[in-house]
Amino acid sequence: MQYLLSVLIWLPIVGGVFVLLTGEDTNPNSSRYLTLFTVLLSLLLCYPLFRNFDTNSLSMQFAEDYSWMPSLGISYSLGIDGLSLLLIVLSIFTNLIVILATWHSIKTRVSQYLAAFLIMQGLLVGVFAATDAILFYIFWEATLIPMYLIIGIWGSDNRIYAAIKFFLYTFLGSVLMLASFLYMGYIAGSFKIETFYAIPLGMTAQSLIFIAFFLGFAIKIPMFPVHTWLPDAHTEAPAGGSVVLAAILLKLGGYGFIRFALPIVPDACNRFAPLMVALSLIAVVYIGLIAIIQKDLKKLIAYSSISHMGFVTLGCFSIFAIAHKAGIVNAGLVLEGAIVIMISHAFVSSALFAGVGYLYDRMHTRQLSDFGGVVNTMPLFASFFMLFAMANAGLPGTSGFVGEFMVIIGSVKAGFWIAFWAASTLIIGAAYTLWMYKRVIFGPVANNKVAVLQDITGFELSAFGLLAFMVLAMGIYPKPVLEYVHQTVSHTLALADKSKL
Repeated sequence: MQYLLSVLIWLPIVGGVFVLLTGEDTNPNSSRYLTLFTVLLSLLLCYPLFRNFDTNSLSMQFAEDYSWMPSLGISYSLGIDGLSLLLIVLSIFTNLIVILATWHSIKTRVSQYLAAFLIMQGLLVGVFAATDAILFYIFWEATLIPMYLIIGIWGSDNRIYAAIKFFLYTFLGSVLMLASFLYMGYIAGSFKIETFYAIPLGMTAQSLIFIAFFLGFAIKIPMFPVHTWLPDAHTEAPAGGSVVLAAILLKLGGYGFIRFALPIVPDACNRFAPLMVALSLIAVVYIGLIAIIQKDLKKLIAYSSISHMGFVTLGCFSIFAIAHKAGIVNAGLVLEGAIVIMISHAFVSSALFAGVGYLYDRMHTRQLSDFGGVVNTMPLFASFFMLFAMANAGLPGTSGFVGEFMVIIGSVKAGFWIAFWAASTLIIGAAYTLWMYKRVIFGPVANNKVAVLQDITGFELSAFGLLAFMVLAMGIYPKPVLEYVHQTVSHTLALADKSKL
């Protein structure tokens, strides 16, 4: 138990090295099964975390703390709260979906492809478990390397451009974040994240640190107007890369705002909250409208992803307007809703991007005009894809409804027009989702390629089945997720209350 977090970090990284040693493509199934075993073992090791986690505790649990660079105040410190726990398990679960959904789609350099995902899984667990800011930053930046390789090697025709754009945007956006960590570490004499919460910072310092955090976290989400790298990255990435990018890497930005910005610089967050809410609503409405006009199926889902992530930042920063009018306690609903959206979006976007991957492997096109009548040849796929499309549109009973409903209802306390524009996603999201589904699935068989399509089976079906179960389970009974994050939200709001809301 004492070293469980370290095991979850380093097991997949070591496993990735062994997968690389399995060699080239002479026997790719050995790489696939070794990868699958490593991910399943990681998921099994998550059981003690859930079993022994105290949902009533505010402190970091399963803590590990070892002096790394004592002269600099840097330590190898790990620990998790409810939010960290859910995101760690989500990262491992997403990797399982990637392996199942792309079991046969990657034909070249299979061992290298799978090793990149295993190594990235360990690094992502490190991001969510790190309680030392420098350790957090190291894991944060290291995740760029495997994703850069995944896009650049196994992506589509314009993959090099997309990989470089992804890397430059996300890397340069994090440099000022590191500078802010160094500044706060110098003041506190330690890089423990919890010590940053107690640093008395003036408004000027808070504003500068907030700008640094904004550049690091907003680009990751990504927020409007720093979102332009994402459609290119999604379009050019292989299906597995798009799944991890949408399901986990985008969540790093939301996690950063909740873990760092709100509790460390609450006065600056309060000052910039109107701007952040406005940018979030632009993402929800304007980016949603852009999604409607897309002709590339994958790019449509990518813009949809940006629009939905706008709800996450809306939930994070509308708490200040709510607190001014109704008290800090009432702000918990929208922040919990933002976290629920982060988790739900991982399941729904994973399913949609995996579905696009299934179609692309069979037809080698993503243009909407090339599809039509898929239900006639792939009825099982069409049924699952209908569920995921409805979840993307926020249908009650699916996970996509719960978080958005919480944010919309909670934001009414912040202001009628905030709630009004947020609720417009129920129309815009339904418009582009239903339009997409109609063009791809319904109607007569469009061409000979559609006529010879084969339905999903085996590993593809298992990936869809797992995602469908999570979408429905979370939509029908979201209480377990809310129980795990409640103390995290309460603690974050208590720290944010330093801004004299």
